Amino acid sequence: MQNEMMHRPVVKAELVDYMRSQQKSLTGKLNIIEKDANKRGVPIIPHETVVFMEFLLGQIKPQQVLEIGTAIGFSASLMAQYVGDKGHVTTIDRFDKMIAEAKETFRFLELEDKITLLEGQAADILPTLKGSYDFIFMDSAKSKYIEFLPDCLRLLKKEGVLMVDDVFQGGTILQDEKEIPRGKRGIHKKLNQFLDTVNQHPDLASSLLPLGDGVMLITKKADEVVL
Repeated sequence: MQNEMMHRPVVKAELVDYMRSQQKSLTGKLNIIEKDANKRGVPIIPHETVVFMEFLLGQIKPQQVLEIGTAIGFSASLMAQYVGDKGHVTTIDRFDKMIAEAKETFRFLELEDKITLLEGQAADILPTLKGSYDFIFMDSAKSKYIEFLPDCLRLLKKEGVLMVDDVFQGGTILQDEKEIPRGKRGIHKKLNQFLDTVNQHPDLASSLLPLGDGVMLITKKADEVVL
């Protein structure tokens, strides 16, 4: 469950500490989930990303949200606070241990009616989804981002927001491939391909933020985007 990149901040350590300790804490049961996950070293989004996501969702006011990568259900539960009475969060995960813990999180937070957890490989599930999502959060296997991107863009409504987490690979994303440990080169190559594809596409607008291990925000300027 540990993620080595969680402990390699891409900005100065003292600024990371400030953003994580001085910005407003969550309240209630969600705060309990966040603190417990951090204590156990479970890879949830860091607090600076939590605060940013709260601000962003407060502006977007999404009704339909899709998440790729449920983990323990923390971020899905956070997003469920912003979809209103008629909104819904759909989240996907393939790991049995994470699925079991996420279900317990949703029960603990009394969010079982607001969140649907789809169990299985995102590569198999995404092509079967229909409809239009106001907000999509992708926080799954980094090497799969480029593979999942076409379906994410198909499902994202025009001017909706796709938020992609952990795109800087512990700050190593710009290093020469030869400097990357052999076992990480596939992730390095595909993450760079993903970044290049988004940054250069004429029908996509995007922004990179140094939150956590890097966040990318993407929106469509056309109804259909061909990669």
